[in-house]
Amino acid sequence: MTTHTRPVAIAGAPAPWARTARGANLLGDDGTLGITIFEEITALAQKHSAINLGQGFPDEDGPQEILDAARAAIADGANQYAPGQGLAVLREAIAAHQERFYGLRVDPRTDVIVSTGATESIAAAILAFAGPGDEVLTFEPFYDSYGAVIGLAGATHTTAPLLAPDFQPDAAGLEAAFSDRTKIVVVNNPHNPTGSVFARPVLERIVQLAERHGAIIVTDEVYEHLTFGTRHLPIASLPGAADRTLTISSAGKTFSVTGWKVGWLSGPAELVAQVRTVKTFLTYTSGTPFQGAVALGLGLPEEFFTSIEATLRKKRDLLGDGLRAAGFEVFEPEGTFFTMVDAAPLGIGDATELARRLPSLIGVAAIPVSMFCHEEGAERTRSLLRFAFCKRFDVVEEGARRLGTLRERL
Repeated sequence: MTTHTRPVAIAGAPAPWARTARGANLLGDDGTLGITIFEEITALAQKHSAINLGQGFPDEDGPQEILDAARAAIADGANQYAPGQGLAVLREAIAAHQERFYGLRVDPRTDVIVSTGATESIAAAILAFAGPGDEVLTFEPFYDSYGAVIGLAGATHTTAPLLAPDFQPDAAGLEAAFSDRTKIVVVNNPHNPTGSVFARPVLERIVQLAERHGAIIVTDEVYEHLTFGTRHLPIASLPGAADRTLTISSAGKTFSVTGWKVGWLSGPAELVAQVRTVKTFLTYTSGTPFQGAVALGLGLPEEFFTSIEATLRKKRDLLGDGLRAAGFEVFEPEGTFFTMVDAAPLGIGDATELARRLPSLIGVAAIPVSMFCHEEGAERTRSLLRFAFCKRFDVVEEGARRLGTLRERL
């Protein structure tokens, strides 16, 4: 899952950087520090002029009106520090968005903070509440930054598996994953990399178990508007959840502005204040000219949000046809930018090795799912790959065509 490049001596207890690297699967057992599979596959894609369906970022800009709003803000002098909590106009827009779409009422003065992407909110929340002796529970496969920050915090990273074909948490496995040391449960829904959208009974069970064990729920809902036929249900809206849930999202995926790095966190005032204490000393603030533009985006008409879902669904279906033509077993996603496939029907058991061959073989790049897992989970997902369909139609179409030639080239 990681290419290790050089040995690093570690004496005594692992240093914070080493815990971070190990949590992100970047540190070998012999202490060698590696590069991520993303870096390796991207380099191979560039070398072979391959279509990169590995990394999950769009290759088209977002709505013109929010791009124009950012330009206008820069021209108007909004180029200095925003308040540490975020511009009031954006906090108010976030609160209005939560009530408009989900019926959630949050006070923009005390219950919302703006962060440098969702990643910073997640990091600040974990660092605020978890440390040595605590457990932080995530679902597996898991987004790699979770493991990195849990390692940095010195906490223990525990997981509950998501199994094919539906990738919904198993009730027994979920209950077994909780313990009285579980301080935080991170709920990534819609889920990257599996593309699953957790069913209401699953979310209700998470709330019950978090309450039983006194755990805080930290959500990652960056794909909230990118679901296909299933409306997103924030866990904070369920009975018993609001007082222990920190809800996190961002502008990057919804508005195709991943480079702006504008995210936010909302929840009970006391928990938000404690997270803000940590967040203040990470970046303090960022993205001043972008914050007002994102506020405008959050207030766009319903038609915008339904149109992005419809467009992305067509791209999902187009890529899915190519993946089936390639001979993969395709797990059709309910949300996100990603489709997972199993290479086993092609007689391939090592998806990592296949991912390294694909750029030169057919001119397409993908990411092995095992890199999103601990050792046991990596073995369980050894034959799975993740493809991203958040690209231009012509790119997805050409990628699907190239995938259709895979069987004859193997």
